[in-house]
Amino acid sequence: MSTATPVFEDVLAAAERIAPHIRRTPVVRSASFDKLVGASVFFKCDNLQRTGAFKMRGASNAVWVLDENEAIRGVATHSSGNHGAALAAAAATRKIPAWIVVPENATPAKLSNIRKFSPEVIMCKPGLSNRERGLDDVLTETGANMVHPYDDGRVIAGQGTACLELLEDEPDLDLVLVPVGGGGLISGTLLVVKALCPGARVIGVEPAGADDAVQALSRGERVILDNPQTIADGLRASLGAMNFEIIRREVSDIVTVSDDEISAARKVLESCLGQPVEPSSATVAAALIDHKIDAAGLRVGVILTGGNVAADQ
Repeated sequence: MSTATPVFEDVLAAAERIAPHIRRTPVVRSASFDKLVGASVFFKCDNLQRTGAFKMRGASNAVWVLDENEAIRGVATHSSGNHGAALAAAAATRKIPAWIVVPENATPAKLSNIRKFSPEVIMCKPGLSNRERGLDDVLTETGANMVHPYDDGRVIAGQGTACLELLEDEPDLDLVLVPVGGGGLISGTLLVVKALCPGARVIGVEPAGADDAVQALSRGERVILDNPQTIADGLRASLGAMNFEIIRREVSDIVTVSDDEISAARKVLESCLGQPVEPSSATVAAALIDHKIDAAGLRVGVILTGGNVAADQ
């Protein structure tokens, strides 16, 4: 695991390093969504990324930055789904082993996505403490390189490439909205916006049932929720230590949305964009639709983080 806090130059290096292994995803518009929220909204569709989520970015950077002696030992992590699939896929691109610790309440679609890439899957009880104990056991037994899902400088730098591409395509944004779970994506986004578009605000959105980031900013210290309850399964993680430090220095605000608002926003996005997104992705749309954020007349960048949904969800 990388304990060095990344900077913007690390995002640039990551973009070059991972380019052969990821897709440059499109930025799309919807006239009907713009009319609904009263803003010009630019959707960065990383739900169309390899493995179906933005996590392929950070995982690829963490895998390909390893030297040969490190890489041969393989990689390991814990994940509710998308990071695990991404790390397994990234390991496969380098032909190294991967071990993924997965909680028993992971959605079937995401567990199936992990297994596609033939890693060693180790199931554990739900809850962050159980996941971390399971990963510690794997690391002890295998000697693999730990790749934390979000509290890792290599992962943060890789996730920041989504916003880097967004601002290359749409450089004059007033506001960037990002879902918040463990904080890897919003941390990388903050590094990029500060460097390339310093006049823009970055606002995070998290489920009301997993509001550790809002609590943490209010208290001035990290808050750990061991088993939060929300349909946005990709956002159940609490902020990592490195992520919290970046966020509290740079973020403009973090707002919450309810599960009902998330569900409604998913339907609106599917209607407007013609593609399904995970509940985690719909948090940012919910914040706009339900006017949790004043975006009237603004140019707004929105990162859609994943599209791995069960057909009957």
